[in-house]
Amino acid sequence: MNELIEIREAQEMDTGTILEFIKELAVYEKLLHEVTADESLLKKTLFETEYAKVLIAEYDGKPAGMALYFHSYSTFLGKPGIYLEDLYVKEKYRGMGLGKQLLKKLAEICNENDFGRLEWSVLDWNKPSIDFYESLGADSQDEWIKYRVDGDTLKKLSK
Repeated sequence: MNELIEIREAQEMDTGTILEFIKELAVYEKLLHEVTADESLLKKTLFETEYAKVLIAEYDGKPAGMALYFHSYSTFLGKPGIYLEDLYVKEKYRGMGLGKQLLKKLAEICNENDFGRLEWSVLDWNKPSIDFYESLGADSQDEWIKYRVDGDTLKKLSK
């Protein structure tokens, strides 16, 4: 591993950096208009209730990327797993191995805890990310269609 790269668990003091990464990722994915998260909400959901966790990748002591994840569960395997919600590396640090080191750390967490899988989604137009994931041996799950209910539809469904 490159000695300039460090992967560590995020602390509450990293909240502003995490929000910055989220917004930069949203710009890249052309989804900034969907970001409603703010620092206070991230503090609550990441560090108080711990609904998700974040790994920070530092390069030469500077925050350079993150992996935001939460636990999933496979009924078929009877085991928990990790769902990677966001993997982000700042543009100037891409190609230096940070993304691979973040995924390696997540795989280590899975193996240390006897989890069944590590999974994530990628936008179908994001060829650089798709190529990167496939270079690591990841398989696409083309037989599954992702669904989502949110906003007013979520409220309507709950009534």
